[in-house]
Amino acid sequence: MDVKDFYYDLPQELIAQDPLLDRSSSRLMVLDKHTGEIQHRVFKDIVDYLKPGDCLVVNNTKVIPARLYGVKEGTQAKIEILLLKRKENDVWETLVKPGKKCKPGTKIIFGDGLLTGEIIDIVEEGNRLIQFHYDGIFEEILDRLGQMPLPPYITHQLEDKNRYQTVYAKYDGSAAAPTAGLHFTPELLAQVKAMGVEIAEVTLHVGLGTFRPVKETDVLKHHMHSEFYRIEQSEADKINKAKREGHRVIAVGTTSTRTMESAADEHGFLHETSGWTEIFIYPGYQFKVIDALITNFHLPESTLVMLVSALAGREHVLDAYAEAVKERYRFFSFGDAMFITDLQAKL
Repeated sequence: MDVKDFYYDLPQELIAQDPLLDRSSSRLMVLDKHTGEIQHRVFKDIVDYLKPGDCLVVNNTKVIPARLYGVKEGTQAKIEILLLKRKENDVWETLVKPGKKCKPGTKIIFGDGLLTGEIIDIVEEGNRLIQFHYDGIFEEILDRLGQMPLPPYITHQLEDKNRYQTVYAKYDGSAAAPTAGLHFTPELLAQVKAMGVEIAEVTLHVGLGTFRPVKETDVLKHHMHSEFYRIEQSEADKINKAKREGHRVIAVGTTSTRTMESAADEHGFLHETSGWTEIFIYPGYQFKVIDALITNFHLPESTLVMLVSALAGREHVLDAYAEAVKERYRFFSFGDAMFITDLQAKL
């Protein structure tokens, strides 16, 4: 399977730089996963495609202000740090720029000494392990000094950092937002619940590995970075109930999808669990849990395009992306949404 099979041409101006004022007013492309039929709607119309008994599964992770700017002790050279994953206590795996200047033993000062870090090791792909030192509570210091880790294709400054959080974000730990959920407002969620749709929450702390380009020509040689996930029994019960009663399990986002597909038993049922997942979903994968998916439009040749292609078929997905370009949809994190479902099933 060649990575070029998942390429599409995207004009730069279609990459959304700012979130819309009203989250739920983004556009919604509805794609039939079996036939490739496309419908154009607005996101708040998602209620027209939901029915009582469906279970909508959201990822309640919270993005931390993971980007820190500091200076190297002694030389005062500027250093940028991106927190990727907490290893233990105050040791974090990080991405450091420029990396060449940061060998083990290097000390970095943030916020005039409010926070300091020492590089203690170099690990996979040149990432650095940093031991942090501070007085007080790390999360409070991070909130003061850190910035939201917006993807590199977003060049505009984010005025309100809550716009890079879902309205149901709960548990700190992500280096990137589960962006499919950004379209929901409290009002829309209340409307969904009032219809008799169950909402279940899972947690997957999104790492940057999800968005890293596939460097291998042969897709099957690509290795996913591990991400921490957790499912509580009460939420597993909601998902299992929908499955047992013949209702749909609808994932909000690829991260919710990967969490459920990682944790499911051979019959597609879930139990309380937590752990690390490196699951890589590409065409040929047999889904155990999800029936439908709400997602955004993803980068060409990315593992995310491969995941949606596994659900709807590569040709259907690439045709839909070509239609989205033609219709001037907004792409990526702050862009428009897609709902992949079975339109032939009775609503």
